[in-house]
Amino acid sequence: MECLSHKAKIQNTFSSVRDFSYSEKRNPMSEDEMNNQLLDAILDFKKSIKDKTKRIYEVNENVEKLTWFNDLDEECLMLTNDLISAAKDLRTSLIRQYISLDFLRKKGVAKEEIKDFKNSIDELKETYEDLESVFFYLPELPDFVETTKQLSLV
Repeated sequence: MECLSHKAKIQNTFSSVRDFSYSEKRNPMSEDEMNNQLLDAILDFKKSIKDKTKRIYEVNENVEKLTWFNDLDEECLMLTNDLISAAKDLRTSLIRQYISLDFLRKKGVAKEEIKDFKNSIDELKETYEDLESVFFYLPELPDFVETTKQLSLV
């Protein structure tokens, strides 16, 4: 009984391989098809990097706007501190992604997109460091406090 089961599996496997082999001989993938698939994949990858970069720039813009706020209460300062921590964490994740793209960049694949991606990550760091300075470091400096008061009178 078991021999019949084995025989059926062997026959099914043979039929599957034979059909696949015949299909590949009748309809092989052409070099043009392979190139087109590769180019499509590269275009999809470039779009993905551009979309991610655009989103980072949007985050940067939104965080930068916060640096102009005045007289934040303790709750707002705590939320700002949490935002800074989240931005630092985001940057760490994005740097890891950038490092993983180094092989492609060195091969010349999506070179400009990867460069812009890196620039957006660098700008993210500057943006959250500015936010941190404005609300947590500079207010501790007497000269900054005095200058801020004078500017608010203008």
